[in-house]
Amino acid sequence: MTQTLSLRNALWLTASFALVAVPHGERLPWWVTLICTALIVWRIYLARTRLTLPPRAVLMLIVVGATAGVYVQFGTIFGRDAGVALLVVMLALKLLEMRTTRDAMLLNFLAYFLVITNFLYSQTIPTALYMLACVWFITAGMIGIHYTRPPAGTAPQMRSAGALLVQSLPLMLVLFVLFPRVEGPLWGMPADAQRGTTGLTDTMSPGTLSSLTLSEAVAFRAAFKSGMPEPKQLYWRGPVLWDYDGRTWRAGRPHHAPPSYESRSLPVEYTVTVEPHGKMWLFALDLPGLVPPRATMNADFQIVSVQPVTSRVRYDMRSFANYRYGSSDSETFLERALKLPDGFNPRTLALGRELRRKLGTDRAVIQAALNLFNREAFRYTLSPPPLGQHAVDDFLFRTRNGFCEHYASAFTVLMRAAGIPARVVTGYQGGEPNPLGNYMIVRQADAHAWTEVWLRGEGWVRTDPTAAVSPERVEQGITALETSGALPLFMRNDFPLLRGLRLTWDSVANSWNQWVLGYTPERQRGLLMRVGLDDATWHTLAALLLTATGLITLILAIITLRRLGIRVRDPVRLAYAAFCEKLGRRGLPRDPAEGPLAYADRVVRARPDLDAAVRCFIGVYVGLRYGDDAGTDKTSLLRKLAREFKP
Repeated sequence: MTQTLSLRNALWLTASFALVAVPHGERLPWWVTLICTALIVWRIYLARTRLTLPPRAVLMLIVVGATAGVYVQFGTIFGRDAGVALLVVMLALKLLEMRTTRDAMLLNFLAYFLVITNFLYSQTIPTALYMLACVWFITAGMIGIHYTRPPAGTAPQMRSAGALLVQSLPLMLVLFVLFPRVEGPLWGMPADAQRGTTGLTDTMSPGTLSSLTLSEAVAFRAAFKSGMPEPKQLYWRGPVLWDYDGRTWRAGRPHHAPPSYESRSLPVEYTVTVEPHGKMWLFALDLPGLVPPRATMNADFQIVSVQPVTSRVRYDMRSFANYRYGSSDSETFLERALKLPDGFNPRTLALGRELRRKLGTDRAVIQAALNLFNREAFRYTLSPPPLGQHAVDDFLFRTRNGFCEHYASAFTVLMRAAGIPARVVTGYQGGEPNPLGNYMIVRQADAHAWTEVWLRGEGWVRTDPTAAVSPERVEQGITALETSGALPLFMRNDFPLLRGLRLTWDSVANSWNQWVLGYTPERQRGLLMRVGLDDATWHTLAALLLTATGLITLILAIITLRRLGIRVRDPVRLAYAAFCEKLGRRGLPRDPAEGPLAYADRVVRARPDLDAAVRCFIGVYVGLRYGDDAGTDKTSLLRKLAREFKP
């Protein structure tokens, strides 16, 4: 394969590389995109003008410069981002030394590899469909390289590539289903494979969660094995915040095991699929009664993964809507839930002490604080005004406009000032049921904060001050605020058509996530158990894989051979075979390696009397088989000459 590459093939391969590299454009440094664009334009110009390709010395200078630039940009030439940037530049440079068919084949294989790198960033359905189109186009280019005479137009090339891809589908499905699974994502890279998308952190200060409300990104999905709980029970527990410095709440670092709990209701069983967020925590309904695999549960009943969630995680959970825990917590442990910083929020501290002095009991103090939020001119808003140094004082006595974090923070400080142990719990509240897939979508917009207070004899009790100010937020979810116009268009209920399209697409995406990206070893074992393979080992899977691939290969081979057999029975070949058979019976058989013109010359030398008939027949046959004389008239003439030929 050393023949010179044609203009058509050079342009096709350049277009193939450009198509695969386009999605990386938004991820690569601007200068890498600029260099690659310039190299592609340069290659197209050289191909069309048929000018000489640049010398290797020029390309080596670009290689050295690009490598140095990647190292300066990323601090390394390894890893996902740096590696992809370097690969894209090198492939663009390879275009400028693509002279022969061998070079083109190498570029084709590297383009296939570049397709895979796109899945290191995104594994969504649109990405998969686009990459499939790229593979189709690259395969068509590889077929075009081997044409001795390219067909008119691109349709034959694309049809052949499409046929190859369709033939590969059964083998692809068998490999996907039976190839032994390993723990971890189908596609992924350590550490930087996914960037954090959740806005929840282990700190909270005014304004942190309110910015999340504007995001329609999915945090996780939950599929319940029985009926869905009531909206007011949908509190998805996340980080628990203990320490307050007057402005910011921070999570504690408990190292001991969670305390015992008492369940007072039947368990709720469900499956959670958490989207990548780069943090350690997982989510469960309050109160979780199960620890997922590769996770732990701390003293705050927060579920923590053993490693950052950099890929989609799916786990089964069990929770209790009615429970009691923490009633036996020690005084030393509870002292942390009473601490307040010196010199901050004096009016709130005075109010808390006054409520304690007047009312006495914890229950009465809690109810008085909730009545304050409910009866006074407090307003739930997504755009709270800024607060000063004494943030809680400003909120309670001046602005009275805030989001869930403002109410949870102020209520917790007020409880501590009244001598009631309290802490802030962050997570999500509510969710959107998707009837198409019978599961619940919890978005970043559902981020929420509430308070837990400790009551003697009862332990930690959830108290949500937001429910006192805006009960519709808890009963109806964040979409209850859609009239504010602050929610994204696709989340609002006043556009039923858009909402229906969004839920349909989410159902399709969820199925893709569960059965393709989430095809874990557990899923594989479950599928095999349903077909009777209860204890399939990797040896069993390997045997099944080899057997299935062998059968598929055999079936495809039989189909191909049958098609070849049909091709052998075409009228032109049959007429030539009849012609050769007649001569063979007269002692002039055709040698298997002998071409038609050489055979004709040998026959004429042996039988000069057949010169005209042989030359006429062979001329028509060569025109049909190797020339441009294909047509019904010529084929009929050839068959007639074969019938009338009498050596």
